Amino acid sequence: MSHSNGSILNFSPILHEQSAEYYWKGTGGLSIKTFRGGRALYQAGHGHFAVGEDRYLLLNQGQEYSITIESEKPVESFCVFFPEGMVQEMRRSLMVPADELLVEPFHPVVREIDFVVKTYETSPELSQVMQQMRIDSLHKLQDRTRVEEQLHALAYGLLIEQQQVKREIAQLHSIKSSTRQELYRRVHVGYEYLCAYFNQSISISEAAEAACLSTNHFLRSFKQLFGFTPHQLLKEKRLQEAGKLLQRTELPVTEICLEVGFQSLGSFSSLFTQKFGVSPSVYRGKCKR
Repeated sequence: MSHSNGSILNFSPILHEQSAEYYWKGTGGLSIKTFRGGRALYQAGHGHFAVGEDRYLLLNQGQEYSITIESEKPVESFCVFFPEGMVQEMRRSLMVPADELLVEPFHPVVREIDFVVKTYETSPELSQVMQQMRIDSLHKLQDRTRVEEQLHALAYGLLIEQQQVKREIAQLHSIKSSTRQELYRRVHVGYEYLCAYFNQSISISEAAEAACLSTNHFLRSFKQLFGFTPHQLLKEKRLQEAGKLLQRTELPVTEICLEVGFQSLGSFSSLFTQKFGVSPSVYRGKCKR
């Protein structure tokens, strides 16, 4: 595929589907994965990534991965694939002086950008572009020029995100830059593991093993990177999910308690009240008004 002028789209960059049950395994290109009305579980490398409505998963060019959807109702997937070399060309255009770009506007890109494979919070800018692309897809709008502009806007957003990742990596305690980068990747694998299986009985040692780190090293680095502990992450994830289930379903409070991973109804009710200011039953009543 030629990218000498950066303006040729000879493939469909959008995958927009709905499915309650789905499994696929293979190798893909640089892509953004988003989902609505449920979540999908990805496995890529040593990582496990649960992708829901509030975040997106970023996979690199040539990444081997699998995706599994198991839901009672259809889950909407909206995935965007970048033409090979597009993001690298944009990075070059941002980093190289203007006079050099005039002399060599079509300089070949030889190295892929190695993004950190993890879920990212969707920025307002990226969210706006992705939402418009989704609306265009729903209405079967296939304007090549419009799609190219949208892809470039997304590519710019990914490069901005990469700068934030570099700042986060720099916070880790290590002399060597390569060690900090690898530690950042591994800690995030553990973080994503906890997020993917938050509603199950899960131990810190399991997350540390998924991250290929000792438990002590994982705990220390996790707190340093995120500012909270794995236990605090699990508690927050479980309470947030409980709040959603109380709003959206008629499940009994006891069933919700167990569904999100708590073992004790008393402990769940106490923690929920501390966070939301009211008991689970009162919270549900307010949401139904």
